[in-house]
Amino acid sequence: MLDATTRSGGTATVLPRTAATELAVATPVTVPAVPPGRAARWGSVLLSPWARFSLLVTLLLAAVSTVLLFEPQRLLADGWPPQLSGAAAAVMFAVAYGLCTVAFVPRPILNIAAGALFGSQLGLASALAGTVLGAGLAFGLGRLLGQDALRPLLRHRWLKSADGQLSRHGFRSMLAARLFPGVPFWAANYCASVSRMGYLPFLLATALGSIPNTAAYAVAGARASSPTSPAFLIAMACIAVPALIGAAVAWRKRHHLRAR
Repeated sequence: MLDATTRSGGTATVLPRTAATELAVATPVTVPAVPPGRAARWGSVLLSPWARFSLLVTLLLAAVSTVLLFEPQRLLADGWPPQLSGAAAAVMFAVAYGLCTVAFVPRPILNIAAGALFGSQLGLASALAGTVLGAGLAFGLGRLLGQDALRPLLRHRWLKSADGQLSRHGFRSMLAARLFPGVPFWAANYCASVSRMGYLPFLLATALGSIPNTAAYAVAGARASSPTSPAFLIAMACIAVPALIGAAVAWRKRHHLRAR
């Protein structure tokens, strides 16, 4: 049976049913193509060094705002939640410790809290784990989001000197910075992340160099109820003496840094 017949000069043209059905199908809709250059431009803007640095600043401001809102220092007065105890509580405290250090919470407060909540030994272990965790997070964030934007700004001779010291002698420089509490914890983290210092030397130097100072604060926190005890007095001496030595070394090195 014929679906369609066209006669012209006695000639018949037959159109099969299947072909007619295919022609009846809707013609493809043409979607306007996005200019290839626009997607590339947006990608380059979002991944640019200053865009990543802006994200880093936003994350740090959000962390600081969270700390100011929840006030973790209340642990010193209110204590740890009673439903958490033992090793689980110490692990949770270490995680909270690390996050707080990224948000610029001073480590001495956290170290004293660790000793007061868990005692000298478990408090030291928890505080040291939190120290390494917080340092690693800050270093990773600074290296990923801030290094490319900030390295071109290292033109001042003090900054160039510090960058060269950390890049060439990263382990021993960071070990000295952790042993002597003259450099703020967060500043050392982000300065190291902008330099070319390796990740593993940074973590090892942080772990080893933070032991004496962290132990002193943890013992002081654990023995804070008896401030005249020998353990508390020794702990306070271990806090004060390195601080004085660090200040003296920094005073002597200031001329060397200026000369460079």
